[in-house]
Amino acid sequence: MYTLIVANKNYSSWSLRPWVLMRALGIPFVEVVVPFGPQAPGQSIAERSPSGKVPCLMDEGFPVWDSLAIIEYLAERHAGVWPEDARSRAWARCAAAEMHSGFLALRNQCGMNCGVRVRLHEVSGALRSDLDRLDALWREGLSRHGGPFLAGGQFTAVDACFAPVAFRVQSYDLELSPDALAYAQRLLALIPMQDWYGSALRESWRDVPHEAEQQQYGVVTRDLRDP
Repeated sequence: MYTLIVANKNYSSWSLRPWVLMRALGIPFVEVVVPFGPQAPGQSIAERSPSGKVPCLMDEGFPVWDSLAIIEYLAERHAGVWPEDARSRAWARCAAAEMHSGFLALRNQCGMNCGVRVRLHEVSGALRSDLDRLDALWREGLSRHGGPFLAGGQFTAVDACFAPVAFRVQSYDLELSPDALAYAQRLLALIPMQDWYGSALRESWRDVPHEAEQQQYGVVTRDLRDP
């Protein structure tokens, strides 16, 4: 059975991608959570992942340590990771790759923090540009493939790659078109996403750099996490 090494569910957007994909597709795995911050010897991410980062998938001792690489590794072994239609699959891969390498203002100014609600000090021009592109990309996928997911009727890897954005939309009350907001709500309503969210709220860990980064860009109006 696979082992998937992830970090704090409250913060770790990269960990969420393969986690929610595997859960949604019913691919069994053992979860190992290694929180950010000071770690005991033998328990650090650096000792478990070749890159020292999460996520890392272990398959009988063989590591796959990048979220897109994990997705492709799973696609070679399990049906349903990508759409069956070649053009839909190509579109989905393009959109996933764009998320993997782009949207820097969205990442930096709206870091994933599932358990809080934040009022941004401002929506910068760079963030507005990212949100406009995100909105257009989501609407294109839904229109081109008929929904309810980006590449058609089934949840696939491209939806997993944008799953962390749905939490950002919720945490920061980001302004998007009705169609894009409805898609974000569909992602948030998925049982695996609800499970991840519930776990994030129950975590006792707080990572100072993540908390400080969030306070740089906005004011926390609600903290729903367990004390």
